[in-house]
Amino acid sequence: MAFTILGSSYTNSVYTYTFENDSLGLKSSVDVGVHPSWVTSHPEDKSLVFAALEQEEGKIVAIKYDSEYKGNLVAEASSGGQDPCSIVVVKDELLIANYSSGSITVLPVSKNAPYILANSPTYTITLTGSGPNRERQLSSHAHQVFYSEEYDDVLTPDLGGDRVYRLKKDAVGTWKIAGHVEHEAGGGPRHVAVHNGYLYTLLELESSIAKHLFPRSLDSDVELIAKVSTMYNPPPSPNDMLAAEILIPKPNATYPIPYMYVSNRNHPSPEGDSVAIFSLEKPDGPELIAEVRTGLRHLRGMEFGGPGDKYLCAGGLYAGGIRIFERTEGGRNLKLVAQDPSIKSPTGFLWM
Repeated sequence: MAFTILGSSYTNSVYTYTFENDSLGLKSSVDVGVHPSWVTSHPEDKSLVFAALEQEEGKIVAIKYDSEYKGNLVAEASSGGQDPCSIVVVKDELLIANYSSGSITVLPVSKNAPYILANSPTYTITLTGSGPNRERQLSSHAHQVFYSEEYDDVLTPDLGGDRVYRLKKDAVGTWKIAGHVEHEAGGGPRHVAVHNGYLYTLLELESSIAKHLFPRSLDSDVELIAKVSTMYNPPPSPNDMLAAEILIPKPNATYPIPYMYVSNRNHPSPEGDSVAIFSLEKPDGPELIAEVRTGLRHLRGMEFGGPGDKYLCAGGLYAGGIRIFERTEGGRNLKLVAQDPSIKSPTGFLWM
């Protein structure tokens, strides 16, 4: 069976890849502008894809794909901030994390033409904060907009301010900050995952995972349960290691036991960066159970797809191209099944 994967990048294009058995290759591309580093689809029409152009004058574009997965640029708008790095569609709104300007903005969108319903966001939530890392934390940096269907929340890690903000809609339907989770100074929250009543936060600057009890009630305490390294044996400090992605695929018939997968960038090993696999069974966990070398350099983006989320697509921004791994041992390990080392500057993926 052939699979189609869209790839965001630090080039000027969004790419369409085809993966079948041990074969992986480029099928087509669409030129959309500088650094389309994040892509997401409309929840009611997967052929409608939005991309964030991570540039000083941030931009959002809409791409419509035909039955052959060839894309056409159909709409664009301002992101309302600098360097948008993450986007998500929640019903009829596109939420945007603008990294450099430290803001969350909201664009009205539709599954029907003209797709983007305003030239610029209708409102902005500006974050304020800083941290001790003078190179990365002089101000707030919104790094993700993560929508939790279970909680009906949007979570935004602020790498610059060492917080994860919790957004909810108010009585008139406007997204507002409803609370936040505080992290130790200098950790640098980048991405999050929610599972079984817990919030897992990837701390980029110290390559660790923080686990918090995450109650539904905004009046309840958000308790820190554990904090663990993303590696068995981190290289001596100072080092260039930067944790990047955190994923917890939903359990299913093929993989009934949940595991957490985390990418580690810039490892000095000749075997490249790693994907760390964690068990979530222990109440005081997570527990690191495997670290798989990928042969990739600067493993920034990765995403699960295929039947039962059987496959993991991962990319090396600096070297290695794109590689597809299959989950083995019930999800406790990964094996390489396909690769294309010629692909340049991949940043993220969307399985179609």
